[in-house]
Amino acid sequence: MLCVGRLGGFGARAAALPPRWAGQGSLQAGIRARRVSTSWSPVGAAFNVKPQGSRLDLFGERRGLFGVPELSAPEGFHIAQEKALRKTELLVDRACSTPPGPQTVLIFDELSDSLCRVADLADFVKIAHPEPAFREAAEEACRSIGTMVEKLNTNVDLYQSLQKLLADKNLVDSLDPETRRVAELFLFDFEISGIHLDQEKRKRAVDLNVKILDLSSTFLTGTNFPNKIEKHLLPEHIRHNFTSAGDHIIIDGLHAEAPDDLVREAAYKIFLYPNAGQLKCLEELLSSRDLLAKLVGYSTFSHRALQGTIAKNPETVMQFLEKLSDKLSERTLKDFEMIREMKMKLNPQNSEVMPWDPPYYSGVIRAERYNIEPSLYCPFFSLGACMEGLNILLNRLLGISLYAEQPAKGEVWSEDVRKLAVVHESEGLLGYIYCDFFQRADKPHQDCHFTIRGGRLKEDGDYQLPVVVLMLNLPRSSRSSPTLLTPGMMENLFHEMGHAMHSMLGRTRYQHVTGTRCPTDFAEVPSILMEYFANDYRVVNQFARHYQTGQPLPKNMVSRLCESKKVCAAADMQLQVFYAALDQIYHGKHPLRNSTTDILKETQEKFYGLPYVPNTAWQLRFSHLVGYGAKYYSYLMSRAVASMVWKECFLQDPFNRAAGERYRKEMLAHGGGREPMLMVEATRNGGGSVGESARSCCSPGMRIKQGWNPGK
Repeated sequence: MLCVGRLGGFGARAAALPPRWAGQGSLQAGIRARRVSTSWSPVGAAFNVKPQGSRLDLFGERRGLFGVPELSAPEGFHIAQEKALRKTELLVDRACSTPPGPQTVLIFDELSDSLCRVADLADFVKIAHPEPAFREAAEEACRSIGTMVEKLNTNVDLYQSLQKLLADKNLVDSLDPETRRVAELFLFDFEISGIHLDQEKRKRAVDLNVKILDLSSTFLTGTNFPNKIEKHLLPEHIRHNFTSAGDHIIIDGLHAEAPDDLVREAAYKIFLYPNAGQLKCLEELLSSRDLLAKLVGYSTFSHRALQGTIAKNPETVMQFLEKLSDKLSERTLKDFEMIREMKMKLNPQNSEVMPWDPPYYSGVIRAERYNIEPSLYCPFFSLGACMEGLNILLNRLLGISLYAEQPAKGEVWSEDVRKLAVVHESEGLLGYIYCDFFQRADKPHQDCHFTIRGGRLKEDGDYQLPVVVLMLNLPRSSRSSPTLLTPGMMENLFHEMGHAMHSMLGRTRYQHVTGTRCPTDFAEVPSILMEYFANDYRVVNQFARHYQTGQPLPKNMVSRLCESKKVCAAADMQLQVFYAALDQIYHGKHPLRNSTTDILKETQEKFYGLPYVPNTAWQLRFSHLVGYGAKYYSYLMSRAVASMVWKECFLQDPFNRAAGERYRKEMLAHGGGREPMLMVEATRNGGGSVGESARSCCSPGMRIKQGWNPGK
């Protein structure tokens, strides 16, 4: 999953990053290769040993989080935030007093960078830091910076300084393509924030945006909040499957893999039981988004949110989803029938397929048909081996190596966080990845990529290196073995590393379009593409070794695993279509024709097929409504694009260096600084017109494989 910045305009976009040779001569000349550090160590070994804690440093001072001096204590967030806000005031004055030209765009980007460097970091810390004081301070910083962003997006003087540049044809013609696009993106952010409105309405837009930020934060917290039930209401023989608290049983998830049908049914009905406060929060969030969209001139929030994406508008999205649903329907029915037969075989008393059944029974079918019990595979997928596999792939494909680097005291938030230096064979250090991979109390159960600092060319000609976090929830090593991954965990690791490489492998001039700051329905392409590599025997064979014997994973086991992923794949994808359609309807025409629960019921019956369960409200657990509001379809569309890139560039040879360099130069290189379909077409190297690429991405011609966890 890509964690998208919640800020618009001067805040983070969802996007990608370009290499320095991508037709940017002046940029190339200004970047100096980074030297190799002697403190780096091989990546595989670093992940198969227990963390040793920070080295004793008798002379060095304690650094703050991510090396930011102020963040050695929670109070530092207030200092960093105030510093950013003071710098913002100076930059706003500069932007408004500077004659229009390329310098205007550089000032805007520096303004964006100064805010994002606090907001992006705080966005991660507020959910991942183990200390409540740090989380609370980060939450306050997010709110403060978010409020400033909304004020800037309705600052008329600032807007006019940019408008003067783009209104002058001679000046516009003198801009290079990336600078022009970044200027247009900033202008667009002003327009969707209501800059054209009178003063009273602009203030209303700011107030609505701040309210939406608050409601989003509240709703997100509620999506993970457990439900409880009195013990005596649950059958005694299943109580041990859940956590007890006095006279109550705590249900903190769906227990989708539990073999007992009654356990899954109880978890589903209790965890999804409607919470009145959460329901009110969702209704207010959807209503506020609709009010904001109408205030700034859009008929629906979806129309506003989809500006600048591959899909362009909600009509295209719904057409895409309906076509895909039609294509899947016959195979989905066959999948449900297969699940019904397996359920009848194991539980003859009740063979009706219910929403809590597919994850478990599809796993049973896969295991029975292909003998893919995870315990058979885990010994071959130690975390160290998987990291070494990524290192081999990236080195052969892109000339990239990953090295472990010892963090300084206070630089990381948990002693088991690893710091990786990303190094190119000729260009040197490209950036840093902090790997927060292991389970701990109060850590969100999501696999995510967070941008901490975006790359950009600084005024002194040096390059601001990108910094990201990859967050997983892997089991810790034991006395007898290193951390061992299931095949699904291994695929998730590759997926998230795809996001990280999107952030690392470019050199855009502007941080506003760096890393994963691109249209949301394009941002998942590199990560999903990495899943294809993770499921190719030629790649897996390079690293899958038994952690005790060194024996390679037999080819027939990989073949069985890949074949098993086709089992119930249509039903898995149909579920994603249902989620995406529900998201579109919620963000479509308001007032909604029914309650959010009634709409859930109707949409589930139309796009999924399994019955709605009375007195449940799955939408109240749909966390993606916050970061991916009106854009959940992006996973499906990105998969269509990734499928096309895989088939045309890497299917014949997953280690093709020429294809890898083209992929970096033409796609990863440009971030949000270029139209997505232009990047896809250039990567395909003349495999059809841009129009043909767009049409094939908006048609359901992707390879149907095992569905992905919506938490990615």
